Amino acid sequence: MSACPDPDLAGGAAVPACARGGPVSHAIFRVARLHRMYVGQLLRRVGLHPGQELVMMQLWERGPQRQADLVRLLDSDAATMTRTIQRLEHAGFVRRCPCANDKRASYIEPTAASLALRREVENIWTELEDKTLGDLSAAERTETLRVLERIEGNLTRATTQDG
Repeated sequence: MSACPDPDLAGGAAVPACARGGPVSHAIFRVARLHRMYVGQLLRRVGLHPGQELVMMQLWERGPQRQADLVRLLDSDAATMTRTIQRLEHAGFVRRCPCANDKRASYIEPTAASLALRREVENIWTELEDKTLGDLSAAERTETLRVLERIEGNLTRATTQDG
């Protein structure tokens, strides 16, 4: 006689009754929370918090950016970006430079200290990917990415239509 899975459990976690109508959404929430917790542990080793590495990635790839451009690129809000930039500036990873054609704006640029950090962040993201995907086969990894991209598209359309 085989054991039937408990419908109140998903992946070993209790699913609240209110979430039973959305087991995939509940699973995405749990995975996203764990993913953020784990990347936080990894980033602490180099003095960063989750989200700060995304700002640094944009600066490393694109060069100095206006804060408003970083808000747009990372789909953030101005207040959150201000706090993030202040913390990165305090840590010595970015500096503000005045914008020549707009006195109200400044450019955010990576410092030499952050350039030394780049390789470590790349290694952290590789480790995060390895731990996240674990023993999934190459085909499963490809399919996971494909499904997540479709889910992202669905949610993007929903927020555009509903928002």
